[in-house]
Amino acid sequence: MFKHILLPVDGSETAQKAVEKAAGLARAFGSDVTAIYVIDPYPFTGLGSDFAYGQAEYLSAATVEAREATEAARATLEQAGVKVTTSVIEAHAAWRGIIDTATALGADLIVMGSHGRRGLEKVVLGSVAQRVLSHAHQPVFIVRD
Repeated sequence: MFKHILLPVDGSETAQKAVEKAAGLARAFGSDVTAIYVIDPYPFTGLGSDFAYGQAEYLSAATVEAREATEAARATLEQAGVKVTTSVIEAHAAWRGIIDTATALGADLIVMGSHGRRGLEKVVLGSVAQRVLSHAHQPVFIVRD
C-alpha cells in the first residue's frame, strides 16, 4: 500500500517514537523509508551582519544535530530490517522542507512526531506537524508524546 515513507526527525523522544512506528509500517507494507532532518540555513535573516558569526555557529551545531538524529533513525530502521536512506534538507521553514521533499521523492506517506504544544507555546513556536497536515497531498501519520 505504501511504497515510500518520508520520516522527518528532529532528535526528540517524540521523533524516536515516530521512527519506531515508521519501522512497523515499513515492515508491514514492504516500504522504503527516507529519514530527513530539516535545517533552516537562514534563521538570522533580517538581523544584520552582526549575527554572521552566530549564524556560522548555528549552522555548525545544526549540522551535527542533524547527523546525529538521522543516524539514530537509520540505526533503528536497519535493526528492524527496513531499507532506509537519510538526508539533511535545507529549507526556510521545516514544514515546507518536509512537503517539498515528500513531493520530490514521490513519498506516499509521511510519518512524523508532534510535540503536542498548546496555547501560547503553540502560537509562539508554531506547529510543524499542523502545517504539514494542512499542506501535504499525501497521508500524514502523526505520532504524539
